[in-house]
Amino acid sequence: MALTQRLEFRQSQSLVMTPQLMQAIKLLQLSNLDLVAFVEDELERNPLLERANQDGAPDHGEPATGHAEADGGDFSDGGASGTDGERSSDGFEAGTEEWMAPDLGTRTEIEQTLDTGMENVFPEEPADAAARNAQDAAPTAYTEWGGGASNDDDYNLEAFVAAETTLGGHLAEQLAVAFPDPASRMIGQYLIDLVDDAGYLPPDLGEAHEKLGTSLEAVETVLAVLQKFDPPGVCARNLSECLAIQLRERDRYDPAMQALVENLDLLAKRDIASLRKICGVDDEDIADMIGEIRHLDPKPGLKFGSTKAQSVVPDVYVRPGPDGGWHVELNSDTLPKVLVNQTYYSQLSKTIRKDGDKSYFTDCLQNATWLVRALDQRARTILKVATEIVRQQDGFFTQGVAHLRPLNLKAVADAIQMHESTVSRVTANKYMATNRGTFELKYFFTASIASADGGDAHSAEAVRHRIKQLIDAENPTAILSDDTIVERLHGDGIDIARRTVAKYREAMRIPSSVQRRRDKQSMLGTALTSASPAVDRSRDTATA
Repeated sequence: MALTQRLEFRQSQSLVMTPQLMQAIKLLQLSNLDLVAFVEDELERNPLLERANQDGAPDHGEPATGHAEADGGDFSDGGASGTDGERSSDGFEAGTEEWMAPDLGTRTEIEQTLDTGMENVFPEEPADAAARNAQDAAPTAYTEWGGGASNDDDYNLEAFVAAETTLGGHLAEQLAVAFPDPASRMIGQYLIDLVDDAGYLPPDLGEAHEKLGTSLEAVETVLAVLQKFDPPGVCARNLSECLAIQLRERDRYDPAMQALVENLDLLAKRDIASLRKICGVDDEDIADMIGEIRHLDPKPGLKFGSTKAQSVVPDVYVRPGPDGGWHVELNSDTLPKVLVNQTYYSQLSKTIRKDGDKSYFTDCLQNATWLVRALDQRARTILKVATEIVRQQDGFFTQGVAHLRPLNLKAVADAIQMHESTVSRVTANKYMATNRGTFELKYFFTASIASADGGDAHSAEAVRHRIKQLIDAENPTAILSDDTIVERLHGDGIDIARRTVAKYREAMRIPSSVQRRRDKQSMLGTALTSASPAVDRSRDTATA
């Protein structure tokens, strides 16, 4: 067969991931905080993109007629007034053109004017020249101080509020007094930087001396001094060491207490008999020792200021509707509000002569327009997915977690005619505020467990809730084993294996039946012991 050259035309289809398409996909899975940070970066980078206020107008006060906003800002088609997916009657028509959040970066500036009326301070002019010179110098210094305070744009009354003392700062103050040697202070500061919010150091400090270029003995010597700092128990490497430091501070670290601190695992298991044998004490002494341990602070560092956890801001609100259904709406505070300044671009296009500048501003216009539309599409997609979740899980919102249905991504994707990957991205890092609390969207997607009687499958989350209910209601004298729980679940129509019950129980951090029996017997014994004096007094009263 001879080899020849020829031209052929072929037609084929392929998916091309453009940079804008990749960015749109990325926006879907961003949380509200990450989205705000992304938009802030775009606002700094793109001169044609600007932040809008709550009225839809630009922040700088120009009329909004020359600004292009997102296409189709009305989300009423995705709102649900009921679980059947009907259009909301009071949904988004009134304010959906404000679908993007207000400016999170603006803040009111506090302006303060200091009256430096020198004529009131020095009402009379001195007679001698020396006094006049002194007077002239004094008002000048005073005026410069007052004018500097009043003309400073960054002047803020919040700067005068006392800062909250942190654990690191508190330890650093003690470090400066404890070590006159600069080398020891450097080692101490390095260890203080490793202390977490609870006041603990990492268990292994073997690499500390290598990084600092010193010996392990020097690090241990400095650590011994740090463990004497306030609060007692700080700079410990584990719980036993933390409690031992506090007991030494109280002069109560005797051999029996040392044995108790070194066997905290037995104390956690309520194995009092083994502890009594190891410590070599009787029942009364071991009770006193355990009571003293309970009065210690296992996390001494939490007394000081630390970074506060950021509260969860819901992306979607679900409220009961007037017709008995559920009304789903977006939280507009989590959606950045941006506009495209078409007026500015029109003015620039008339004055720009260089091809490079024209290309740059054309790209800025395209990117700004794309971002507005991408944010619009992101909001619509979130609302559509949330509405379908509410429709599918109507039993949960009406009657509670026991009626949570099995649900997967494919069921939602097929219902709203989207791909499973899109639904997965939308439900990542998104939260829904409901009448039963705030939940992540992924919470409503649970595996299914077959029914024992051939009926509808049960949600794994509902089964976990049922297991917890059985354990919470168990009698202290008749602790339920995993096999007994399986039998009771079978009686409720749930086909589940014993290993699955054990897995769910461990996931909820519920101890085994042996440990629960030991804990509840210990609590029951304590209650009877505390109640026995009152019982004796009542008996004495009855006898008298």
